[in-house]
Amino acid sequence: MTEDTDITLPRPPVVIIRAAKRQDLPALNEMIASLAAHHGDASAMTPEKLERDLFGPMPWISALVADSGEGLIGYAILVPLYKAQEAKRGMDLHHLYVRDGQRGNGIGQHLVARAKEMARQSGCDYLSVSAATGNFAAHRFYEHMDFVPRPVTGMRYMQALS
Repeated sequence: MTEDTDITLPRPPVVIIRAAKRQDLPALNEMIASLAAHHGDASAMTPEKLERDLFGPMPWISALVADSGEGLIGYAILVPLYKAQEAKRGMDLHHLYVRDGQRGNGIGQHLVARAKEMARQSGCDYLSVSAATGNFAAHRFYEHMDFVPRPVTGMRYMQALS
């Protein structure tokens, strides 16, 4: 597992939060792999799979990137949700990542703010996010961003389709 360093790089003078473009796929793929490694997981993501899921005939996810003008320094991936019993649309902030050295510079807050805006524009009633049980820094970050913790109830099951 990779660890955060104590290095804080200067915040770039301009950071643009925008929708991912095809030319972002290699950098986005690399950041997804970094986040997976941070959590001790292997990444099966490829630029080709990202292209399919972001830009294919049936886009499955949305991605925002933080562009410093000299490269990407963060991203957020959003996935639609639905509460049928409440007839409410939602969006899951499935991934939020800021490169080591840029954490603490407000980039994550800007990505979350843009994700909220994007969810509202999509007609969503809520934005959801989860963090690992022991990831207390993430818990504090999301609570600081006015997310309300809610208890996890029940079990989630999965069955492979291949």
